[in-house]
Amino acid sequence: MIKEVKKAIFPIAGLGTRFLPFSKAVSKELIPLVDKPMIHYAVEEAMLSGIDKIEFVARPQQRDFLNYFTRDEKLEKFLGENNKKAELESLKEVEAYFKDIGFSIEIQKNPQGNAHAIFQSKNFVKDEPCGVFFCDDIIKATEPGFKQLTEVFKTCGGNPVLALKAMPEDRLSSYGVVEVEKIAHSFYKIKRIVEKPKNGTAPSNLAVLGRMIITPDVFSYMEVNKNILDKDLSIVPLLGKMAEEGRAIYGYEIKGEWLECGNKSLWLKSFVNLLLQDPIFGEEIKKYIKELNIK
Repeated sequence: MIKEVKKAIFPIAGLGTRFLPFSKAVSKELIPLVDKPMIHYAVEEAMLSGIDKIEFVARPQQRDFLNYFTRDEKLEKFLGENNKKAELESLKEVEAYFKDIGFSIEIQKNPQGNAHAIFQSKNFVKDEPCGVFFCDDIIKATEPGFKQLTEVFKTCGGNPVLALKAMPEDRLSSYGVVEVEKIAHSFYKIKRIVEKPKNGTAPSNLAVLGRMIITPDVFSYMEVNKNILDKDLSIVPLLGKMAEEGRAIYGYEIKGEWLECGNKSLWLKSFVNLLLQDPIFGEEIKKYIKELNIK
């Protein structure tokens, strides 16, 4: 029987150099989208997809991201004593919303790529399948993006599944792009993954986005091939190597909108997208933009 996916790894130890100088002081995952940090959207998606345990792989002394999810009694006392009811309620809402998620931290001592970071969580995963979430990818969908993957995972023999999205040809050079064998609508077996293909050489129009389900055999593969982990490798080309060697790796084209936040330009576009559709601030901001009469 295929085990349910109840655990997820969040590799957040990267230095976030594309967001300097901001990311020198604050973890990239805390950069806001409207009124919530990026990490909120990813953890919420995990929770709504059935995840109840999350391990963050972080840098040494990196703890600011965890402050967002944990209680601050001194701050709550200050807000209560100063009659800041709305602010206090917003704190308690986040705490209550995520109260059933168990959080843990594993340390990646040196920046060695996200494959190495994920490998640090092998003891957390043990013999179970687990999700991998990259917080700078936001999926806006009716059914949570990762939940879509968990449904597919049940049908593919418990093998790894990667989230895919069709992208315009002129943008494929920025992604890992899969060569696939189509099995069913939106469902594929991955034959290989080409990382950042040159224009006109991509094997398909399907790019890998930052959600996947991996299995204990992926950790076994990394254990045997530790030399790969020393090359600052991403998990995506590592899974591509496994596929080329005959391991069963699958892909599913996610339904929904992929909002990217991997650099400042993409983040700003995603910020505006979510802001204009926000149920609280959207109409106010649209009105303000009209008043500006920008040409």
